[in-house]
Amino acid sequence: MKHIDVLTLFPRLFGPFLAEGLIGRAVAEGLLDVALVNYREHGLGRHRQVDDEPYGGGAGMVLRPEPIFAAARARSAAHAAQGRGAWTVLLTPQGRPFRQADARALAERPEALLLVCGRYEGFDERIRQALADEELSLGDFICLGGEVPAMALIEAVARLLPGVLGNPESGTEESFTQDRLEYPQYTRPVEFEGLRVPDVLLSGHHAEIARWREAQSRQRTAERRPDLTKHREDGER
Repeated sequence: MKHIDVLTLFPRLFGPFLAEGLIGRAVAEGLLDVALVNYREHGLGRHRQVDDEPYGGGAGMVLRPEPIFAAARARSAAHAAQGRGAWTVLLTPQGRPFRQADARALAERPEALLLVCGRYEGFDERIRQALADEELSLGDFICLGGEVPAMALIEAVARLLPGVLGNPESGTEESFTQDRLEYPQYTRPVEFEGLRVPDVLLSGHHAEIARWREAQSRQRTAERRPDLTKHREDGER
């Protein structure tokens, strides 16, 4: 079982997400355990305060360190009592871009994953300095908080766990598995509104189909995501 904790101000956002589709099935079958932790439970004072004005001035509010440290330490202690460590991930636009290789690495980690969702104007810097094991970002855009990125990360990680996908080969030839985009896919009918399935896919010649798919994958990557080719070449140096 893979253990993932989500530290958030809005745990109810995850209810339908964790109950439907393959994620819901993975939870029901005991392949995935997701704990939702509202770090307001560790907030300060009568009003459970979790944020405050930034020193030096500026717009918005900043998440205080105390509630998030307390929530993360409580979850780390709970996991330690069950014989596992915890790996803390901040979900923030300032993080490293999240890639398929990161999903694979997180899926293979033996520790529980603690996903910390930001809100407002972001985290007190000491959360980064002393709590986070890594920071990840979905891309160069800003969400209202880290909850949607957390859902994306959970899906990307969960689908790599044994038993989650119905066909274990489903994840072996798709986009980003080899720093390339996946080849075009077709199904019935053979012709639709003048657009026809390529003849090679109807030929039954498996070697020719494999060559066609390889060429299409490379061409599509070069046209749409040339940065992936550069990323692979840089990694080989």
